[in-house]
Amino acid sequence: MNTFRLFTLASSLAIAAPTLAQQTTEKVDQAAIAKIKDEGMNRSKVMETAFYLTDVCGPRLAGSDGLKRAYDWTKTRLTQYGLTNANLEPWGDFGRGWDIEKSYVAMTAPYYHTMIGAPKAWTPSTSGNVKKQVAYVKATTEAELDKYKGQLRDKIVVLEVATPPKEGFEPDAKRYTDEELKKMADGTPAARPAATGTPATSEADRMATYRARMALRTKMSEMMMSEGAAAVLSTRGGSQGTFFTSNGAPYAPDAKPVLPEIEMSPEDQLRIIRLVEAGIPVEVEMETKTRFQTQDLKGYNVIAEIPGTDKKLKSEVVMLGGHLDSWHAATGATDNAAGCAVMMEAVRILKASGLKPRRTIRIALWSAEEQGLFGSRNYVKNHFADPATMKLLPEHEKLAAYFNLDNGGGKIRGIYQQSNEAVAPIFTAWLVPFADLGATTVTPRNTGGTDHLSFDAVGLPGFQFIQDPLDYGTRTHHTNQDTYDRLIPEDLKQASVVVASFVYNAAMRDQKLPRKPLPAATAKAQ
Repeated sequence: MNTFRLFTLASSLAIAAPTLAQQTTEKVDQAAIAKIKDEGMNRSKVMETAFYLTDVCGPRLAGSDGLKRAYDWTKTRLTQYGLTNANLEPWGDFGRGWDIEKSYVAMTAPYYHTMIGAPKAWTPSTSGNVKKQVAYVKATTEAELDKYKGQLRDKIVVLEVATPPKEGFEPDAKRYTDEELKKMADGTPAARPAATGTPATSEADRMATYRARMALRTKMSEMMMSEGAAAVLSTRGGSQGTFFTSNGAPYAPDAKPVLPEIEMSPEDQLRIIRLVEAGIPVEVEMETKTRFQTQDLKGYNVIAEIPGTDKKLKSEVVMLGGHLDSWHAATGATDNAAGCAVMMEAVRILKASGLKPRRTIRIALWSAEEQGLFGSRNYVKNHFADPATMKLLPEHEKLAAYFNLDNGGGKIRGIYQQSNEAVAPIFTAWLVPFADLGATTVTPRNTGGTDHLSFDAVGLPGFQFIQDPLDYGTRTHHTNQDTYDRLIPEDLKQASVVVASFVYNAAMRDQKLPRKPLPAATAKAQ
């Protein structure tokens, strides 16, 4: 899931789902749902799929060899499931690929200690194995940065730990309680963190602070390069050996050079900082070997279909998807091999159950979601409409619905309406057969940060499911702990049958799902 997760509320006109459910006459084929449940719960392949996407394919950073392995494997497996037209569809230019071939970092003085870390994405290799003295740089303004001039040559620079780890008194993982789900169904605003005495700031203020911090980091990077520093150690936070990861340089082919940089566990970095501040010299040994790929700068999505069977409706399409790419410090299990495995399992279930959808069902496994929803945004632009102009393409009218999964590995508890009031009674009816599996909630709340937004941006009915958070936000999202071991088989089985049923119901109903009014074009008139 993309870093910039935004949670807003639907308009005040949203009505609680149970009230609307009383007005619906939505038909649900109980025999078909029983087949879906039986296949998905008793003969599931979802964990096998997750194993191949994570342990076998490995990390799947955009443009990497791991993502290419996942492209090939998913295309072949979807064909084996009986889907047609499985292909890699280019969506446009992306940039350089990048892979790690070697990574090592340790403190060697005042004593030896192996440290936890990984190169930041799109950073270069070190010049072999380097063993250097450490220089600690702490600056919040350009004036403070200036005092380090002349002190960084041939040093490994350690940056400040902005968010030191704190002792946790709450469990890392949780499931939604009945009370929390009821509040979601009622449209009650999500709880905000307790006040800490700091005055509230507006979104504009927060963005201004973020831009200022990024501008200072750019100045810092330029100064370290010009001063002749050897490498950088940094952290985005974490605790107990978990660290968050990101990119340390642009993926553009013409990006400016940067220093080799390793993102660290905060505990290891704080140990170095305490020693330096106490006047004790620290030496670090490190080696990173990274490789850039510039032969193919395009991005791709994996697409496959179950053809529709109704002469009048088979030209219409129900889509489902998740993003295939991940970050690189782990194998992207909860973000988002879980979502892709569930979506692949959903179409496998439909084929294995012998069901004959009236509309065509199309699965899409997106790329470069983590860099800005690029795979889905460009797919929508190429097939349906460009949100900048809102000039609709013929396929726009043919899309019945899009369903997305990308909030970790937790089981499905319901679905977000995305401010589309008219779908509430429909979705409520579709969830009735899954009350025994814990999926009951239709919420007027919106959720952001992932690929359904690409469809919603051009007025298409795109939806994300509500999932139990588990330890997604605390331990696995964009971290070195996002591995296969964090997946719960029963949760992914449950999610697979819920998704398969929603997709099947959307493919079978007489009308496409209701749509919201078309949004205005985002580009200003020339």
